[in-house]
Amino acid sequence: MSDKLSSGNPSLLTVRGIGKSFPGVRALGGVNLSLEKGQVLSLIGENGAGKSTLMKILAGVQPPDEGEILLDGKKIEIESTRAALDLGISLIHQELNLATNLSVGANVFLGREPLRGGMIDESTIRKESKKFLKMVGLDVSPDTLVGDLTIGRQHMVEIAMALSVN
Repeated sequence: MSDKLSSGNPSLLTVRGIGKSFPGVRALGGVNLSLEKGQVLSLIGENGAGKSTLMKILAGVQPPDEGEILLDGKKIEIESTRAALDLGISLIHQELNLATNLSVGANVFLGREPLRGGMIDESTIRKESKKFLKMVGLDVSPDTLVGDLTIGRQHMVEIAMALSVN
């Protein structure tokens, strides 16, 4: 597998020889993956194949035992979820992590609320969250309570949250 585009530019994300073991279980062994800018990639496999383990490594939840990760051709270490977010890597978990009693917009910016005069800037939240909702094709008002959305739409809110941190 090459970590170069045909133009000679490095892949956006390259994983080489990633391995991970847990007591009595080899979860990953020698995994290679290359992701190009703008590419959509699906990981498909049986239960226990290591899909979640690989994603947790990329999201900084777990460290790999072996191998390397390259971002834009440069070797990186992802030591935490915060470090992954700083690199632009976010993991959308199958289990939702939303505050269902808050609005869609409040969830998109939860923990990163824009402030004006020391108060949460609701108009900026509405305006900015609309951009991210549009990006994921979710046609709901930022004022809608997350708990009023279907599970599928709640997942789209999670993706909009990830996009909002770039």
